[in-house]
Formats: sequence, C-alpha cells, structure tokens
Amino acid sequence: MKKTNLGILGGGQLGCMLCMAAKKLDIYTIVWSDDPMSPAKEFSDEFILSNYNDKEKINYFTKKVDKITFEFENIPFDILDKLNSIKEVLPKPQINRIIQNRILEKNFVNDQNIKTTQYKKINNKDDLISNADLLPAMLKTATLGYDGKGQFKLNNLEDCENISLSKDSGYILEKMVNLKKEISVIVTRFKKNEYEIYEPFENKHEDQILKVSKIPASISKEHFSQSIEYAKKISEKLDYVGTLCVEFFIDDKDNLLVNEIAPRVHNSGHMTINSHNISQFENHIRAVCGLKKVKTLKLYNAEMTNILGNEITKYKGKKFQDNEFFFDYLKKEIKEKRKMGHFTEINKIND
Repeated sequence: MKKTNLGILGGGQLGCMLCMAAKKLDIYTIVWSDDPMSPAKEFSDEFILSNYNDKEKINYFTKKVDKITFEFENIPFDILDKLNSIKEVLPKPQINRIIQNRILEKNFVNDQNIKTTQYKKINNKDDLISNADLLPAMLKTATLGYDGKGQFKLNNLEDCENISLSKDSGYILEKMVNLKKEISVIVTRFKKNEYEIYEPFENKHEDQILKVSKIPASISKEHFSQSIEYAKKISEKLDYVGTLCVEFFIDDKDNLLVNEIAPRVHNSGHMTINSHNISQFENHIRAVCGLKKVKTLKLYNAEMTNILGNEITKYKGKKFQDNEFFFDYLKKEIKEKRKMGHFTEINKIND
C-alpha cells in the first residue's frame, strides 16, 4: 500500500510536532517554508525552502503530495486557494479568509449567537476618538499579529491621540474585560457531527504570550460544558476538517466570551502528546488524511510550560523525572520571548 504524502505549509514548532505525529502513522511529510531557519526542517522527511508563490515549487509540491495542511494561519488566502485548486487543502482555505481578519472572525462568532468582547472597526484616529466609550481597550491590527504582536493597550483619549496608525492596516478596537480566567477548547472534526474533543485547558499569559496551560481547568461545570458546545458549534458551522482551537475569556461576571479562533493545532494543547492516548497533532493528521478516528482518552492530568528565550539553557542537559517531558524545538537562534521549547509534567487523575 502506497504511503500517504502530506504537505505541510510552515516550518515552525507546530510543524515539528505534526511531523512527529505523521511519522507515528507512517505518513511521509514534506514541509514547505519560506524561513531557512525553520525548526521543522529537522523533523520532516523532505523540506522545501522558497517563497510560497514560487510557480516551480507549487508545481513540484502539488505533484508530490496527496493532501495539504498548514501549521500557521497567516499564509495568504490566494496561495492556499491556488494550491487547493490543484490538491485539496484542509482545513478549507475559505475558513482562513474569515479567521485571518479579526473583524470578520468576531462577526462570524456573534452570528452564531456566541458572545465576544465588545469591538469596533477602526480605520483612522477619528474612529478611535469617536469610540472612546470602549476604553480601556486593546487596539489590534485586523489581520496578522500573534503572541501580542500588532497590539496596543489604550487607556484614555491621550493614548488615542498619541498612537500612530498605518494607512495600510485596518484595526479593531476591543473593550478590555475584567478577566477572571482564560481557557481554550481544542476540537478535531473529522466530518459532520464526528469529533474528538479535549476538555478545556486553563491558560495563563505573560506579556500576552502563553506561559502555562493545565488540565483540569478550575472552572464551573457550566463553563466546562458550554465552552465545549461552542467549540463544536463553531467547527460545525465552518465545516471544518482537522484540529481547531477556540480561546475563551471568563470575566468577573462569569460571562463566557470567545476571544479568538485558531484554525490549527494550538500551543495550549502541546501537553496532549503526554497526557492523552491521541495527541491533538495525531488527531489533526488523522482527520486531514482521512484516517480512522480513534477514541481519544485522557490518561493524566498535566501542566505545560512554554520555555521562552534564554530559559532554554536551564533545561538543556537537565535530568528529568519519569513524569516530566522536555521538548526542544531546536531553534538555531535564541531571542527574547521566543518560544524555544516546552516542558510538560503529568500526574495521576484523582477520581
């Protein structure tokens, strides 16, 4: 039987872990990245380095692969659409068209009768000033940006006056919430009404970068079940195939608000490699390659810590306990606040 060849767009740490999961399933991986320092190069069976609009590479890539997926959502829609016209891309490129734009994304969520933070579209400084009733708020670029990039906290009118807005970027102004907790739900949808869902992860951020995730989350039964139902509803409405994450805020009035959707495997789910029989990465590979769905079981409680910048030096060469797992992304250059690896600790489930 011929091996499945899976093409993966993007070569970051998520690509590394997708390649590892694919290898377990005897799937050949071809990673295509425009970054010569891509860590996934060390984990893939084959690596292509070029711009995503290189016609020669598009031709080679689409002839070589059976299915295409991606490990980050900011690949231009036109590229995904072009590839999809030749070989199937999953999740569908049309989904990224919505999720790549924060305004379209929030409109979509609200259309499902699911609450988000209050927000307004911002084109210029006059728009900012006329929506000062939302302050304090976060001003974000409508497209691109992650881990706090392209985001600005505005406390008052003076901040609005002083900020410089690019004419080339659209923005969204999101009212800040009195945050009680942040959680995320990861769902893998295989086809209509066929899912594998991980219980909610409780997340803590530092400087808008995820630092720690854990299960079980210290949340109410209502938030537990409601967050799962919302994630299922969103993935079903999108006709999604693959692994998706929905990030939520719980405010001081116990409102459950969708913060954003990630159309890919997600940082908060890294612990599933060790805490579950099937990781989020394996479920994604199974879904996009049309493999059999296997019931996903939680084996352990767990806590995952992102290793940022120079913190990586503390972990290299360290001796770990049997319930501790260190994953080095093998990035060549250490940068401040850059995700260099992660550390997971698992513990028995208390009945």
